[in-house]
Amino acid sequence: MFALCLSVLLSLAPLAASAQCSMCKTQVESARDENGDYDTSGLNSGILYLMTVPYILIGTVGYFWYRHSHQKK
Repeated sequence: MFALCLSVLLSLAPLAASAQCSMCKTQVESARDENGDYDTSGLNSGILYLMTVPYILIGTVGYFWYRHSHQKK
């Protein structure tokens, strides 16, 4: 019960968002165009690409595990 209350309190506490890696921060800062706006479409595409690979791998393993478990029955 204590761990649950502690996790709820910590999730509601405002924390500083300083967990950016230096490479991502450098890429965003260098993507500034002449108007002063940031072009982060490449960074967003990279994040989506890095996010999809684990989901595809986990989905493939889950599919074969599901198929293998139903063949035994």
